[in-house]
Amino acid sequence: RQTSEALLLVRNQVNLSTIQITMAATASPASWVQVPKDSDFPLANLPYGVFVPKSAGEPDASKAHIGVAIGEMILDLYVISESLPGLFADDPALAAALRQPLLNDLMALSKPQWSAARAKITTLLTEGADASLHEELRAKALVKQSDVTMLLPARIGDYTDFYSSREHATNVGTMFRGAANALQPNWLHLPVGYHGRASSVIVSGVDVHRPCGQTRPDENAPPVFGPCRLLDFELEMAFFVGAGNKLGHPITMEDAENHIFGMVVMNDWSARDIQKWEYVPLGPFLGKNWATSISPWVVTMEALEPFRVQGPAQDEPKPLPYLQQVKPSAYDIDLTVEIIPDGSSDTNVVTRSNFKHLYWPAVSQLVHHSVSGCNMRPGDLLGSGTISGPTEDSRGSMLEISWKGTTPITLKDGTQRKFLLDGDTVVMRGFCQKDGLRIGFGSVSSKVLPALQ
Repeated sequence: RQTSEALLLVRNQVNLSTIQITMAATASPASWVQVPKDSDFPLANLPYGVFVPKSAGEPDASKAHIGVAIGEMILDLYVISESLPGLFADDPALAAALRQPLLNDLMALSKPQWSAARAKITTLLTEGADASLHEELRAKALVKQSDVTMLLPARIGDYTDFYSSREHATNVGTMFRGAANALQPNWLHLPVGYHGRASSVIVSGVDVHRPCGQTRPDENAPPVFGPCRLLDFELEMAFFVGAGNKLGHPITMEDAENHIFGMVVMNDWSARDIQKWEYVPLGPFLGKNWATSISPWVVTMEALEPFRVQGPAQDEPKPLPYLQQVKPSAYDIDLTVEIIPDGSSDTNVVTRSNFKHLYWPAVSQLVHHSVSGCNMRPGDLLGSGTISGPTEDSRGSMLEISWKGTTPITLKDGTQRKFLLDGDTVVMRGFCQKDGLRIGFGSVSSKVLPALQ
């Protein structure tokens, strides 16, 4: 067959100039891999993920491969790097990173190397590329997403969560302190954050047990121990740190985007009653440390570039010089939250928000985190904080949607929710769309299981 001869030719020399790729905001280039209409994963996206073949038992992470999503398929980059060594022959570090079982080594490379990898993978998948390779690639390197189990994309050394939505902070502050004192004095001056627990970050599809802990339901009585009664989701996004910085050397605003690899959708599960009793004076602890769910596909910042927009004005007060943005740093990413009751197939959309509402964008979070000299490392995860918008239907948590349990919502099956019940499945989705181009994140989905006592 001629495909084997073509494969040998590519192994010896890959000519990337044989095809012109236009990654414009107006259209997505076509691929020889079928991409369904309104797919989250067209050729213009190519998010990275880590997967293993689906099996009956526990997934064997030692056999994980890195891949990119294209339509309903995955291009296995381990297989590509082994079968087509000429594709990455000019960058041995990149070739080696793509053969790892996690994305950390790829994240540790430079922004130009990320762009080069993306361009070469795009060339390989673009319609009009060497057609003789298609059959060979289909047989060796394309895998159905339905045939794999997705794993955490990176080894997360540290996880930090922020509190960057002005609308969310105002809503919560109004509930507990009144409208006049909704925002704390520091909130408009810096991105507020806390250090979370990296070990309990889990990938979509892993179910969570209702946590137990101390609560004080009666303010006139001692605390009690038991399952959380006010279980909540928080609609967030998160970004993975790329190349790190040396201890004592802060990341500047001018350089921040060189250190951000890509983004995921995140559910920051929250035990509100446990959190309320424990958070003074040091902030969240058991109310947050038990689970944080993320979507499996990491969408690169290059793929999101067509959706860059100006975020909320930061004029009163103006941030200190190190936090002043050098260009628009928000992204127009539509976000939704669905609740599916136990035993039901009905989806109930309870929130429609957008990442562009964040007052403190990702670059501000990263710059502030490192301004003390804190060293960031490839694979560190930084959460945005709950993303609420200016309208009631854009509130990013049940705490806000039900206004601290005073206004329950009614689902399609007639049941009501103030907070989450056992058996509820929470599904979060994110996507960008304009001028015929759609870039999506897929979903992050987990079911609430009863407490283990």
